[in-house]
Order: sequence, then C-alpha cells, then structure tokens
Amino acid sequence: PDGGPALGDAFVRAFACEHSRLALTMSLGSDSVATATSVAAGVGPSNEHEKALDFANYFVSYGYIYHQKDMLQDRLRMEGYRTAILNNRACFEGKAVLDVGAGSGILAIWAAKAGARVVYAVEATSMAKHARRLAAANGVGDVVVVLEGYMEQVTLPEQVDVIVSEWMGYFLLRESMLDPVIAARDKWLKPGGALFPSSASIYLAPLCSSLYAPKLREFEREVSGWSHFKDFMGRENGVDISVLDAEWQQEQRDYLLHSCLWQLIDPAEVVGEAARLLHFETATVTQADVATVTRPFELTISSDSEVSGFGSWFDTAFEGSPSSPASSPVVLSTEPPLETHWGQQVLLLHPPQLAAAGDLLHGDFTLGRQRENHRLLALRIRLRHTRPATGEEVYPERVIHYRVD
Repeated sequence: PDGGPALGDAFVRAFACEHSRLALTMSLGSDSVATATSVAAGVGPSNEHEKALDFANYFVSYGYIYHQKDMLQDRLRMEGYRTAILNNRACFEGKAVLDVGAGSGILAIWAAKAGARVVYAVEATSMAKHARRLAAANGVGDVVVVLEGYMEQVTLPEQVDVIVSEWMGYFLLRESMLDPVIAARDKWLKPGGALFPSSASIYLAPLCSSLYAPKLREFEREVSGWSHFKDFMGRENGVDISVLDAEWQQEQRDYLLHSCLWQLIDPAEVVGEAARLLHFETATVTQADVATVTRPFELTISSDSEVSGFGSWFDTAFEGSPSSPASSPVVLSTEPPLETHWGQQVLLLHPPQLAAAGDLLHGDFTLGRQRENHRLLALRIRLRHTRPATGEEVYPERVIHYRVD
C-alpha cells in the first residue's frame, strides 16, 4: 500500500519525538528545569525499581565489551588519560586512588602502574568482573581492588588521595556521571586531594553547517510522505487523519531540526570565534551547579555567512590540586578538527539567518535535565542578532528548544 514501506522508521521517529517533546515541555517549557530525581541526587537509586530503570536506561550497555572497546579505541581519549596519569607519578606514588565508573579498569591499571599503593575501582555493571581479570593479567591485581556497585552506595575502607574518572558525555554533561564523582569527592577525598580531571569547559560557536541542507530535505520528504499516507488512510481505511497534519510536522521538525546532532565538524564550517559557555573546577563544583546551567553568550561573526547552526565541544584539564600539582599538566580537547568518540555537537538553526562580518549573535542558554530521564539533557537558547555597526536588530529575538538524547 502507499506509504507502507517507510512506516517502520516513521513510527520509531514519532515515538522518539513525542517522548522528547514532552521532556522538553516539562523541563524547559515553563522557564524551569526538571528537578533531579534521587538517582541523580548523590545517593543512587533509592529502591530496586529505580535501580532497574536506571540500569535499563543507561548502565546496561556499559556491561558489554563492545561498548568499552568503542571508548578504548579513542586514541585522543586514551592518550590524554594515560599521559595525565603516567607522566605525573608524584601525584600517585604511594597514594590511595579511587576510580569512579571504572569500566574495564584501564585508568585503575595506569594508576597502579604510576605507583599507587591501592586503587579502588568502582563499577556499577558486570564489567567489574572483566576489570578484575584485566588488573590481574597486567600484574596489578594486588593493587587494584574492584568493587561492583553504585559509587554513592559503596563503602571504602579509607579515604583517598586521588580520584580519577572519565565521566564526560556528549555536551560534556549528558549521562550525569559527574554526580557520583562529586558524591565520592565529598565523602571519600582527603582535604587537598586531587581530581583527574581537575576542570572542564563547554564552548559554543556559530556554524554554516553542512548538516542543515540534508536534514531540511529529509524533513521536507517526511512532510510530503505524510500527504501520501493521508491519501492511503482515506482510500484504504476510510479514516481522515488530516487533523494530525500540524502535529506530524512538529514531531518531524523536533526530531530532524531541533535535535542535538553528533558530527565531526569541519573547521571551515565555523564562522565565528567560539565562546566559553561554562567552566568549573571539579574540586568545588556542586551537583546543583550542573543540574541547571544558565549562561549568557556572545558570538561575533567573522565573515559574511548563512548561520544555520551552532557547534559545541568541551575540554578537560588535568592539573592536580594546589597541594599535589601535576608537574606535566594535560588538556584533553574535543575541539574541531580533533576526532574523538565524543565528536562535536551540532544544534541546527531553522530557519537560518544571514549574517555579515561583525554581526553579533547573543543571548542566553539554559541546559537542564529531562524529567523522565535525568541522564539526558534539554537545551533552550534565547537568541538575538544585532549589527553593532548600525545598531540595528537584524532578526527578531528567537527562543529555540533542543534535546540532547
């Protein structure tokens, strides 16, 4: 029948759109961000139901070697952590170290090889058994103590001198894995202890995005395909579904044009200097600081361009602590054209805006957690476009909502 072969993908897309649209409405639509659930509040799941949901929504994939392999083959990620740990032995020698979200235990192994007295590797999934075997196979099984469980619910036999963790997700904060690091810091890190990484930043830049045209064509195909599907429903089933036209278009617009997209951005797509949206020190940041983030931004256009999106990336620094500084500081960056498994994130601007060199894109952005799943993000940008040379407002103010699924 007409429209039949494409319906499977369309149904999946519609389901995803509706779920995320509701999350956006609930978390950002009324100028407020969802309150973090107890799973994200530094205590871990409060009951078996919450634990099962969190495991199904997030942790389950991390128990598979294939998922760990995706991260382990990220050369820049591995090089950054390896260099930060092994080139700063003085921060680790004779110390008690905690690895939060240890995964396959590679960071714990490196900490042991850097001379740590003991490394507590805490992992929430069954990957813990593989970490234990890898530590033993690499000669540090007597140093690395693998503990399976939620960090917030694990009891260590002592306080530690160093915390290492690879907690970063897309848009830096997706997955909310910084929460257990903060909880571990507050409970288990000795005064003056070091965190690796020690700080993190998020950046935003204007783009003339190569993704915009193909995503717009896909959106137009979906809208056109809906017309054929309406004809099919009326002809074959005797049901008029035209009352759903607007909702269908909104679903597809949300999914194709207002979703955060993974991409390796070509630097030629960047049409203005990046601005740092957020910076924090892991020694002092709180869970409230990152559960809801609202910041102003200001982007200056460098050349006449069609601005069709924004690009975002992050970096983290490994500098130790004031009482235990890293002698060889390391910065792990995901800035284009660097290639990591995080890639960069693209937020399409639909419709695009024509900009002249010197134009200013400014406003504020709010980043919060989706109410149904605290590990996913919702983003709102309030955008103004002005021309300082003439003082004119080039386009009316806009408010755009995105989801980071």
